[in-house]
Amino acid sequence: MKRLITLLTGLTLGSAPLALAGEATAVSIATNGGRASSTATAIGNSRSTAIAGATRGGEAVANSHANGRGWGFADSRAVAVADRGLAISNSNADAFGRFGGTAYADSESIAATIGGVAISNSDALADGVYHGRATSRSYSTALSEYGSAFSDSRAVSRGRFAGRATSVSDSFANTRFGRADSRVRVTSGASFHAQARSNGVGISISGPCRHSRAGVHAVSRAQRFGRASSQSTVIRIRR
Repeated sequence: MKRLITLLTGLTLGSAPLALAGEATAVSIATNGGRASSTATAIGNSRSTAIAGATRGGEAVANSHANGRGWGFADSRAVAVADRGLAISNSNADAFGRFGGTAYADSESIAATIGGVAISNSDALADGVYHGRATSRSYSTALSEYGSAFSDSRAVSRGRFAGRATSVSDSFANTRFGRADSRVRVTSGASFHAQARSNGVGISISGPCRHSRAGVHAVSRAQRFGRASSQSTVIRIRR
């Protein structure tokens, strides 16, 4: 199981140059009574990758969607691995750059379980207008061993005119015979010559018969010549 997770994760997280057109890759592997399905969709200037693997009666579902429009680039990656359990990974990246504005959205979702349930959702949205820049990165990881793990990450960046906006969202949930939930929401917005940056990290870990929950919100907004920055981190561990 660990080898399978390492292999699939390495295939998904490997660095590659930005695509100049739509590129979609879907891979599904099922052995020993397992069921696996993957769906990858790439629209415009984007890259989408979905990988699912299941064994010993497990079920793995990976869905990846990337949409790059108006000189924006979107990269979406989803990995789901199940050994006698259920793993669902959903990744969405949407970038929109207008009139030379640059928007970059990066989304990554990994769900892996052994005999339990792991659900990972990652969403990255970037909108750059005119000469504005907007960068969004969202990472979500859910791991479970005979337990239930839910990880949800969302990053939104919006740049207007010559403003810049950067958002980074990172959600992690891990449990063994328990339950762990992690939700992270990060938003940044900049207009005119302003700059805005937001970072959010949520970590939730639980042991047997324990329930751990982490919720994170980070918002920064800058207008005209101002600057705004926000950082939020929550770590919740119950053994």
